[in-house]
Amino acid sequence: MSIHACRIIAMAGAVAALEIVGLTSVPATPKAQAPAGAAAGGQEDAGRQAGAPGRGGLANGQPGPNTPAGRAPEQGLVPDAWPRHEGSLLKYRVQIRFGEEPDTMPDGFKLGRVSAVATDTQGQVYVFQRGPKADPVVVFDSNGRYVRSWGKGVFGNPHGIRIGKDGNIWCVDNGNHQVYKFTRDGTLLQTWGTKGVAGADDKTFGRPTDIAWDSEGNFYISDGYGNSRVVKFDRDGRYLTTWGTPGDGPGQFRVVHSIGIDSKDRLYVSDRENNRIQIFDVNGRLVKIWTHLGATQGIFITPKDEMWIITHRNNTENITYDTLAGQLMKIDLATGKVLGSLESPGHELTVSATGEIYVASLTGNVFKWSPMPNWPQKP
Repeated sequence: MSIHACRIIAMAGAVAALEIVGLTSVPATPKAQAPAGAAAGGQEDAGRQAGAPGRGGLANGQPGPNTPAGRAPEQGLVPDAWPRHEGSLLKYRVQIRFGEEPDTMPDGFKLGRVSAVATDTQGQVYVFQRGPKADPVVVFDSNGRYVRSWGKGVFGNPHGIRIGKDGNIWCVDNGNHQVYKFTRDGTLLQTWGTKGVAGADDKTFGRPTDIAWDSEGNFYISDGYGNSRVVKFDRDGRYLTTWGTPGDGPGQFRVVHSIGIDSKDRLYVSDRENNRIQIFDVNGRLVKIWTHLGATQGIFITPKDEMWIITHRNNTENITYDTLAGQLMKIDLATGKVLGSLESPGHELTVSATGEIYVASLTGNVFKWSPMPNWPQKP
């Protein structure tokens, strides 16, 4: 790694010649005087966005003509003190307060910690949140406009939300130890688990976290914080089997946090506190273990077998930084190779049919990441 240091060689009037160690020497440009009475940072701050004109006719977010290539020029400038993006740079732009800017929610509504998010076939976005100033399930259209909300008084601690193959809304509650199936407007259809009772038999859960379906309609509950197992039910909701015990050996778990299933009916299970993802067949046979991705919070696999995860370097950083130091990664299912990555806080995530990635964050945000082919400038 080279270290680029600057030394002042000479001073003549307002112009200093700089020697940049490791780079070509260039003369410094005199700093322009601000107009009298001008507020510092005024217009520049107002236009500080990718694609907006900046000083010297360059767009903010675009490298200047004298910017060094860095260590990964295909990813933009990557200075020596920074790691390159694993795989490649994911060319997305972010809306950091989806559903709240602009704010179209009812008066007094405010999102608390957002645990999970899901999108339906109509493009509506279901936000599962824990704060007392809004209903637990808040539904927006794809532009972030409020549509409806429901669930007040139902949940102990919202954790996971998914859209089932039947189009219904499935919610996983790790406070009440229950899993629920609702209609899109919040009518409760069915419940699994016993409210307020933690257990490990065919009728109880121990702080469950997530749910996924195989090609036959059978569903699997990751269970969870209190238990260390995966629980399988048939398409009609009847208990079939379970597997997993506490520990860090093959097939054992420490916090089964998220679960996804690909088109070949392989189950990808986040074994978060063991810093790994374990992969099983539908009968619980262990197929492989990935240990290179860190402490994975959320897993989502699209119908096209595109795998996305929110993960952290390790379980210690995940807990200490409270999910702030996360990475959003796209993963090759066959090999586990990281195809692309970017920085994002997050707890769970979903991908819409049109390719937008929604990340639920315990910071009280939903991040909407949209593909940006002409990155970094806005279209």
